[in-house]
Amino acid sequence: MTLPLDGLLAALDLTDTGARTDEDIFTGPSLWMPHGRVFGGQVLAQSLVAAMRTMPEGRAVHSMHGYFLRPGDVNEHITFSVDRIHDGRSFSTRRTQAYQHGLPILSMIASFQDPSEGLEHQAEMPSGFPGPDELPSDADILAGFEHPIGVYWRTERPFDLRHVPSPVYLTVEGERVAHQAVWFKTLGPLPDDPDLHRAALAYASDYSILEPVMRRHGISWSTPGLKMASLDHAMWWHRFSRVDEWLLYVQESPSATGGRGLATANIFTREGTLVATVAQEGMIRLAHG
Repeated sequence: MTLPLDGLLAALDLTDTGARTDEDIFTGPSLWMPHGRVFGGQVLAQSLVAAMRTMPEGRAVHSMHGYFLRPGDVNEHITFSVDRIHDGRSFSTRRTQAYQHGLPILSMIASFQDPSEGLEHQAEMPSGFPGPDELPSDADILAGFEHPIGVYWRTERPFDLRHVPSPVYLTVEGERVAHQAVWFKTLGPLPDDPDLHRAALAYASDYSILEPVMRRHGISWSTPGLKMASLDHAMWWHRFSRVDEWLLYVQESPSATGGRGLATANIFTREGTLVATVAQEGMIRLAHG
């Protein structure tokens, strides 16, 4: 197992403080990031794990809606407070607040459901994308880029990402279109716990979701004066999938306005099963002069 993957598993292994008033309290570490701010996907995944810890066995998350309130500090642990809002015969609802320095950095509400039979249909996986084995990894593309953020992207992320048609780290190649796709999976195998795979999927869903906005306007991550911050994140789990097997993240942006960009996406298995749907709005600004 790789060191970055060890870090992911350690971050998702929250500590139960034993506190039981009106809320369940957990704590978790912050993974290092070169700019000093906690990765949003980490806080989302940890908040989800905290809520999962209060669920009866077999009741799985099917939707989550979160708001990023403040940047997280990588030098501080995070406290997660879970409010058991509702437990019904088939569904449960939880609210998780993530805190640092006594202030909330993320507020999330999630819904869980027992396994159930019902109507079945799904969107078809788009065709024409090259497979992951036909694409270079983002780590290979960033070889030789020695900026601290580039080194982090290349060596510290627990996921293998492969962009279609190409990443937007340094330049934006090809047409200025508001869509792209990314193949991804963890760098090594994960334990079989289904909730761990669901949380890891939430973690990875925050990596590239706003890039269709950037691609449409020819903006790379290295564009001078670029300021970006995730504002909210919504996710729906449709069907279970392992995250240590290749998944295709098909993304598009329907709108950008007022310094905000919206992106939506579907996640498919390699065989075409629709696993999850994601939506995120983010602040995207360019400083001029």
